[in-house]
Amino acid sequence: MASFSIINVSKGYGPKKLFEDVNVSFSAGKRYGLTGPNGAGKTTFMKILAADEEQDTGDIIRPKKVGILRQNHFQFEETRVLDVVMMGNRGLWAAMKEKNALLEKAELTDADGHRLGDLETIIAEEDGYVAESDAAALLMGLGIEESFHEEPLKSLTGGLKLRTLLAQALFGKPEGLLLDEPTNHLDLDSIRWLETFLHEYEGVLITISHDRHFLNSICTHIADIDYETIITYTGNYDDMVRQKAQVRSRIEDENSEKQKKISQLQDFVARFAAGTRASQVQSRKNQLDKLKTEDLKRSNIARPFIKFEQKAPSGRQTLTIEKISKAWEGQTIIPPFSALITRGEKICVVGKNGVGKSTLVRMIAGALPPDGGTLEWGHNANISYMPQDHHGIIKKGTTVYGYLRDLDSKLGNEEISGLLGRMLFSGEERMKPTDTLSGGETVRTLLCQLMMRKDNVLILDEPTNHLDLESIASLAEGLQKYEGTVIIVTHDQQLLSEVGTRIWAPRRGKEVIDFVGTFEDFLVKHADVAAQHR
Repeated sequence: MASFSIINVSKGYGPKKLFEDVNVSFSAGKRYGLTGPNGAGKTTFMKILAADEEQDTGDIIRPKKVGILRQNHFQFEETRVLDVVMMGNRGLWAAMKEKNALLEKAELTDADGHRLGDLETIIAEEDGYVAESDAAALLMGLGIEESFHEEPLKSLTGGLKLRTLLAQALFGKPEGLLLDEPTNHLDLDSIRWLETFLHEYEGVLITISHDRHFLNSICTHIADIDYETIITYTGNYDDMVRQKAQVRSRIEDENSEKQKKISQLQDFVARFAAGTRASQVQSRKNQLDKLKTEDLKRSNIARPFIKFEQKAPSGRQTLTIEKISKAWEGQTIIPPFSALITRGEKICVVGKNGVGKSTLVRMIAGALPPDGGTLEWGHNANISYMPQDHHGIIKKGTTVYGYLRDLDSKLGNEEISGLLGRMLFSGEERMKPTDTLSGGETVRTLLCQLMMRKDNVLILDEPTNHLDLESIASLAEGLQKYEGTVIIVTHDQQLLSEVGTRIWAPRRGKEVIDFVGTFEDFLVKHADVAAQHR
């Protein structure tokens, strides 16, 4: 069976090494999660595997047929959705195109006839005569209704376009699959379908995901980028975390011993460099050359510290909702919905894409007026809202430090710097221009803002987008310990399980389910509604 073999591969940018002299193989029938914090080099390594980027040194041996999730939907805007999927099997697609071109000729030569025979063989071997039905099944599994299959890709929303590209990567029985964040823009129903598909997949899978539950569900191995190399662990993500503690302890003990030896050698050279022990001094210098301090491998693990506090608690009855509703273009999205929220509740809003989750929380946050009904906040309720779309929230033309400084001029320099340090903006990174922030840096900056404000109600719409696994774990811990009230929209099942004390489940046009209890209890109680989450 086909596999990926990585032989003495190194990659860096300027003085920064991402990984060096990596030797690792990824075998057929196994499913690997590629992990490491933001900036560790996960996406770069995936691009090297996909032959989209060159390594500095070393060689890569790849399977002949590799399915790759590329987020380049702009290339296919005018292409029929079914055709976009079938393009995932390049050999089949090329044969089908060539066959159609030959059949459009007014007259066929003998050579054309022979070529048609060859093409028919290729198409048959690649299951080309059931290609459209196979592509349709993939699309349906990922939640793209049949009515869209004949339409051009541009007719789909951004999230559905990315699902189509995922179907393209999965199509044609590839021997290898490279999936970078495949659960982005997938609702829980589609994630469950994808997990089932990948469990049945017989080739070699390598995936990057910030969804811990997804990694725990599908992975047989974890390939972790750390210490400038890739260390492979057997088991899922949680298994890797336990094993990594032992590896980290061993490597850092080795580093400590090496550092101690370097100090001893340096001390000897300094004491006797001008004396009569020249040969011994030279010997120590030679040893030092072999033990350079920059050769000590350091872990790149960095976990932010997220702690939400309140200036003052809200009243016992935090929010009273009376029959708020919303419709778009004559279609009811949220029918009249009423609820009483009390201080300290952690409400998780769940459901398929398009059912009205963001619509509901936007109305509660005051970002969208309801068509009817009322919202009455209780005594001393102070609200912070973090929308799903971050565009335009952070002012351009300043720095991360300057942005937070402008929000509250009463805060001292040390307090702002400390807050930024907790969110992994260290040293010069605090002065990073806001115009150049990555997605992850933008979210971390907005979380700094929430921690600064110290409000007693947090409304968060998909806050885990762009965060790495370490940051998501820290966010979950921060929300668990927060004494205020939380309303959060998320597809992250680990976060749902660890934080939620109450579940709201909008169902586009139907009554919103309001369940008091954990996410696991919700799945049991509402099995008919929640079957897609299991």
